[in-house]
Amino acid sequence: MKRELLSPEMMPFWQVVVFLFGACIGSFLNVCIYRIPRGETVVTTPSHCPKCDYSIAWYDNIPLLSWTLLNGKCRKCRTPISYRYFMVELITAILFSLIWFKVFMHHQPIEMIIPYFIVLAFTVTTSFIDYDCRIIPNETTYSVAILGLIFSTIFPIIHGQTLWYQGLCFSFAGLLIGGGCLLIFSLLGKWIFKKDALGLGDVKYIAAIGACLGWQACFATVLFGSILGSIIGLGMILCKGKENGRYIPFGPFLAIGTIIWMIYGKNLFLLYYQFLMR
Repeated sequence: MKRELLSPEMMPFWQVVVFLFGACIGSFLNVCIYRIPRGETVVTTPSHCPKCDYSIAWYDNIPLLSWTLLNGKCRKCRTPISYRYFMVELITAILFSLIWFKVFMHHQPIEMIIPYFIVLAFTVTTSFIDYDCRIIPNETTYSVAILGLIFSTIFPIIHGQTLWYQGLCFSFAGLLIGGGCLLIFSLLGKWIFKKDALGLGDVKYIAAIGACLGWQACFATVLFGSILGSIIGLGMILCKGKENGRYIPFGPFLAIGTIIWMIYGKNLFLLYYQFLMR
């Protein structure tokens, strides 16, 4: 991409483009969130109303706009369409814009956009599926891990390297270190508490993050996710809103931890390290 296209004067234009692109990706993620847990294809079957099976026309499938104009209802049967569809599109669009702004303002290699966008789509999909179904599907974790290895090989600069095999090695190391360490914690937790402390889906999630962003992102994701999960869990207990034995999915907290790492990166991690070393 030519330097003039990435000039500060072009920033507002690119922010709009990235926002719209993110909304389109969010529309596809809605399909993934609904279909993957049900074992349905996300590629060949056209979008349709789950109630009346009405095939949704292109003009009723415009991200953000169509839901608003249809007042959140199917055009044919008028069955309400969950506001979540709109929210997923909006959240994805905002996150894409924030990441683009971060990469631009911090003068990071433009190639970083690729793993960042892949991981953002992964985090949004994971959060909603795990919240709804208490699973992190292999279809998402395996796909993202493979993409992380591929793009790290093509763009080794993602891991601060210059040669293709260096990028691949760093990506593979992130996958093994992140996934391996969390697997050990999972097995130890099961041995100590006599029940699953972490699901294998969480382990695979961290492995995929390591393949895309490196081992440091794995530890930051677990750290921030654990802190946030503890705060929310404690708040639920204090408010007496948590039933005894009720399972709180860890996936959404891991997803938020990943997003925190991508946006604030090593600065926040460094602050935490300095706090511990006092």
